[in-house]
Amino acid sequence: MNEPNSMPTSDLRKSGDKGFCGKSRPVLACSSGGNQGRTVRIVIFTALIALGATAAVAASYPGHPVTTPEITAADISARDKAISDNAFEGRGPGTINGEAAAQWTADELKRLGIAPANNGSYFQTVPAVSITLDPAKSQFAFTTPKGKLTPKFAEDVVYWTPQFAGSDVAVKNSQLVFVGYGVVAPEYKWNDYAGLDVKGKTVVILINDPGNEDAHPDAKFFKGSAMTYYGRWTYKFEEAALQGAAAAIVVHETKPAAYGWQVVRGSNSGAKLWLDAADKDKSMLPVQGWMTLDIAKDLFARAGLDYSALKAAANKPGFKAVAMKGERLDIAAHSTVTSLKTRNVVGEIKGTKHPDDVVIFSGHWDHLGRNDAIPGPDKIFNGAVDNGMGVAQTLELAEKFAHDKPAARSLVFAFWTLEEQGLLGSEYFAEHPLWPAGHIVGVFNTDADGPSPISHDMEAPGTGQSQLEDVLKKALATQHRVLSPDREPEKGHFFRSDHFSLAKQGIPAISPGGGHDLVVGGMAAGMKLSDDYVEHHYHQPDDEWHANWDLANPTEDTKALYIAGKDLANSNAWPNWYPDSEFRAARDKQRK
Repeated sequence: MNEPNSMPTSDLRKSGDKGFCGKSRPVLACSSGGNQGRTVRIVIFTALIALGATAAVAASYPGHPVTTPEITAADISARDKAISDNAFEGRGPGTINGEAAAQWTADELKRLGIAPANNGSYFQTVPAVSITLDPAKSQFAFTTPKGKLTPKFAEDVVYWTPQFAGSDVAVKNSQLVFVGYGVVAPEYKWNDYAGLDVKGKTVVILINDPGNEDAHPDAKFFKGSAMTYYGRWTYKFEEAALQGAAAAIVVHETKPAAYGWQVVRGSNSGAKLWLDAADKDKSMLPVQGWMTLDIAKDLFARAGLDYSALKAAANKPGFKAVAMKGERLDIAAHSTVTSLKTRNVVGEIKGTKHPDDVVIFSGHWDHLGRNDAIPGPDKIFNGAVDNGMGVAQTLELAEKFAHDKPAARSLVFAFWTLEEQGLLGSEYFAEHPLWPAGHIVGVFNTDADGPSPISHDMEAPGTGQSQLEDVLKKALATQHRVLSPDREPEKGHFFRSDHFSLAKQGIPAISPGGGHDLVVGGMAAGMKLSDDYVEHHYHQPDDEWHANWDLANPTEDTKALYIAGKDLANSNAWPNWYPDSEFRAARDKQRK
């Protein structure tokens, strides 16, 4: 699960389909599925020409487990154990061992009899770049009426460039403008950039949505306490780029951001990964960044402005942007740029009546890789829950459907790369779909559905977005279970898993997971389990597989997804976004 951005994967290198078992494969030994049920390792010798090197190295990965056509906890556990094995070294995209995890997943699809979905290949190559700012060779300084202000990198401010035409990007003498929440939302009659020309300027922006911190938020105004996409920092940078700004700096506040400064600092002070765009990301902001609340208040005061008063004004209709008179920003960003290639894995069961229409089940295969710089003896981020569990569940669905009578519509099983680096693999697929977007009926994505005893419910981030919820509710009713509303809508979980990449293109997508209302212990017990995972295991090296896991709940969740997917694949229904969803217009256009 992506939160709120990525921890950089170490040892990112150039790679490609030709270096691994698959359609084109200069490989000496590959898995054929003949080692089922054993803990042997299958050695792949990869030609490092595809990796930009001149010698051969060896990567190893586990054999494939013996499984059954039925959805069982034992099968899910066996697959999770394999995909989170140390041999994959944390499934870092672009690394030899990480890409071996993608190959293992493709081989498992082949073993199950699932056909490759991309013109005879299980892979969709995702070209990407890694950009690492060098703070020692970079500069960031505000000029103010009361002298220069030079916040410390990582402690007071983090900044980076998504552009990679060269190593250096500069913003010079750029006037500062406070644009409130930096939102242009016609459906709410809201435009923070109305009548404003910010070309070449630096915009200072508040996090989250207008009205989100009100004591009694209006549910019809930016959905009240529930974050919309307008509240995400990613949107704010995108809008600032469309407006022609030179830089955008988001003011961090813990409550509306839903995480502390340490998360912002840790997520943005190392390598950042981007899709390899033809324009070298010249269409994006030259510089993006965050600053602490203390620095922001100091900056406002130096311009003779009251931060609290302006924030209050920014929450009311009719707000007008305010120039921060006498204040300008100078940035010289020096970065190291590295190219790499990684892969989405995609398999398909063709439909009998409507083979061009597809229902997709998905989960991301990547995790945070290996990081030798962290303290302690364990350097590998195994990601057994996040998202070895999603891989295991999606493969379990693939095996179940492979033994069923084929559905009327095609069934697709997709495993995304680069999720932890910003949902990039699913974003690439959404922008380069293997099927026209208007023919993708819906997407059920699974991400970090952790071990748990059985619960009365499943939970879907961003509840109230699409009619896929109705499909899932119907499936859950057969289990005497329910779909619970998002318990923390203000944290914007809807925008932090791969289904969101498809949603942005208008494709109905949902990422349901384990509920918290346990049959034994209720909400208190369920929340205790969830909080323990977040505090002690999430994005930590000890997110590892355990033989004694209770997988009753993820097993029932997988069965619910099977029922929902089967019903949808054998129907003529076309679920849409609800009328008040920000993604409805794009879907309506597709379906026309």
